[in-house]
Amino acid sequence: NSSVTPSPGFGVVFAIQYDACGLVSPQLPEALLQERDKQAKWHGIPALLQRLYASSHLNSDFAQTHTVLKELSSLLSMEAMSFVTEDRKTVQESSFPITYTFDLFGGVDLLVEILMRPTLTTLKKLKMNDELVKDCLSVLYNCCICTEGVTKNLAARDDFVLFLFTLMTNKKTFLQTATLIEDILGVKKEMIQLQGIPNLSDLVQSFDQQQLANFCRILSVTISEPDVGNDDKHTLLAKNAQLKRNISPSCAEVNQVTLLNIPGFIERLCKLATRKVSEATGTSNFLQELEDWYTWLDDALVLDALMLMATDEADHSNPESSDESTMGSSPLRHRLPQSMKMVHEIMYKVEVLYVLCVLLMGRHRNQVHKMLAEFRLIPGLNNLFDKLIWRKYTSSNHIVHGQNENCDCSPEISFKIQFLRLLQSFSDHHENKYLLLNTQELNELSAISQKANIPEVEALANTDRRASVVMSSLPGVWCARAVESFLRGATSYADQMFLLRRGLLEHILFCIIDSGCKSRDVLQSYFDLLGELMKFNFDAFKRFNEYVNTEEKFQMFLTQINSSLVDSNMLVRCIVLSLDRFESQTENMRVVEVLSECSLLSYIARVENRLSFLFRLISIINVQTLTQENVSCLNTSLVILMLARRRGKLPFYLNALREKEYAEKYPGCLLNNFHNLLRFWQHHYLNKDKDSTCLENSSCIPFSFWKETVSVLLGQDRTSLCAITNYIDEPYMDLDQDLLQD
Repeated sequence: NSSVTPSPGFGVVFAIQYDACGLVSPQLPEALLQERDKQAKWHGIPALLQRLYASSHLNSDFAQTHTVLKELSSLLSMEAMSFVTEDRKTVQESSFPITYTFDLFGGVDLLVEILMRPTLTTLKKLKMNDELVKDCLSVLYNCCICTEGVTKNLAARDDFVLFLFTLMTNKKTFLQTATLIEDILGVKKEMIQLQGIPNLSDLVQSFDQQQLANFCRILSVTISEPDVGNDDKHTLLAKNAQLKRNISPSCAEVNQVTLLNIPGFIERLCKLATRKVSEATGTSNFLQELEDWYTWLDDALVLDALMLMATDEADHSNPESSDESTMGSSPLRHRLPQSMKMVHEIMYKVEVLYVLCVLLMGRHRNQVHKMLAEFRLIPGLNNLFDKLIWRKYTSSNHIVHGQNENCDCSPEISFKIQFLRLLQSFSDHHENKYLLLNTQELNELSAISQKANIPEVEALANTDRRASVVMSSLPGVWCARAVESFLRGATSYADQMFLLRRGLLEHILFCIIDSGCKSRDVLQSYFDLLGELMKFNFDAFKRFNEYVNTEEKFQMFLTQINSSLVDSNMLVRCIVLSLDRFESQTENMRVVEVLSECSLLSYIARVENRLSFLFRLISIINVQTLTQENVSCLNTSLVILMLARRRGKLPFYLNALREKEYAEKYPGCLLNNFHNLLRFWQHHYLNKDKDSTCLENSSCIPFSFWKETVSVLLGQDRTSLCAITNYIDEPYMDLDQDLLQD
């Protein structure tokens, strides 16, 4: 086989004869093969492959084939087990010589041919033994995890990948098939198209709940946009260029539509996500058992295999059912630790919630929202809320891999994160967010609006108060994101007061000022939430002042803000907008009181401080480095200038930028950069309805004024006091006219 390069230790390996398929020829003299086997330490693999090949012809009953395969499997499984128990170190040929030799002599190709043989002949209907199929799949998986390149080679065979899905119709081979598919799709260069799977709808509808949950692990790969792994590709400039080239929907988007069109699919996911988790009888015993079992869970196959054995016992006792109640009557189920059964269910729920989150963030979000409300996902999750999700024990240091391979966490923590991600996706800019509150809390919101003499939000008035859930007050980065998502959009005074009454503002300030937090991700989540909580709300600023009641605390707060404006600029924007709103409400004595007493408002009211923020916001970004994360800096700088324009002070701010350039001895640099940023802003936002709506709702500034201000700033009349070009001296004019052409 010319495609195989033997290792130097194999000596005269080229003397081995191969047939057209790259397999060891059955006619090779056995004595010669045994002699070379001893010298090269092939562990008898070539001879076994000869026997496997000879016994797997079309007219075979595969009995001898299975016997030989079991011999091979026992050799290969030892290496696979050592691979799992050694924390999956870097795979080398020398580390797993048996598996490497098996692949070298065509074993992988032979197993693929054996599996697919029933589909490749019309001579007669071949029926392969389920146990033979399971062993073939297990050996292939062992080769994938132990020998580099096997998985990629299998992934390149589209016919084989699609064929594997047909094996999932058999419950006895489902687990091995699903595991191999998951491994293959994880390295496949081109995402598989779900609509190409034969009879996909019938296949999914044939799954029981456990199979469906396992199938979600596969689906997560097929409906998520691939992570290109290169920061340059994540820039908005690159993304816009990609959108121009790819007008049609991506494969992930097409796959999402395919799933949504499967009858009953979303309804079954909702039932699975909200299915009751069996409770352990004793909490202390539960914790100890859970910690003991975490060491097994780095590879979910161990857990799945044991649970499958339990399910098989249940099926033998009652073939009509495979639900939790039947499984509970299985003798093996009783012998499995209660905590293990609970973790098994949790791990499945993680996969299901992840799929629902991805669908909620896709193009067909409104359709998914409607379906989740119809199938009462949120009320169902409420039943799990107190019993499982928010227990505060953290005794275990053991971990399992979550959706992100760089993030290691226990099944319980993964479940919490996916739950909060779901809340974040569910409530983000959608009227259904009020389903997250129970009837008492919805009535409280109505009372707040009535007391403040402001109209009740239409979405609140239209919420079905029989289908609601309780929101969590659990602190943490994901919870902060979920609550911030709940507040995001058009500002609601009632929503803010509802959370202020529960001490959320004080808790956030403690985390920012007193906890010593240095994590950028955590701080950004808290800053974003604080901004939404305080925006246009003078009660919130009053509470802020009561908590930050010393100069030391205030300086610590400013230090945290200034440590990274990329993370804190949304809060800066909120303060600037709120100050502008309050200064127009001086007939309200409570507002006047807050304006005169709040240290934060006084700080932002000073022009030199607003200019300082403006200088830095423009300096830390440029068109080539703009991303979804830092583009907010550009919009915050625009908010500062829009408010200045309203008050007729735009020329003053532009001249201050010019003076700053000369003072720092880089004339033209800041303003040229800002000019290019604004040209990109036009290119980016004037073609995207969603982003423009978000800008308008979050700032309460009509998008028409955003567009008008940018046009004025980009005016070509160099005599205009509101045009950037007026403040760049001719020698330093360096506007990159071709920047956005590609």
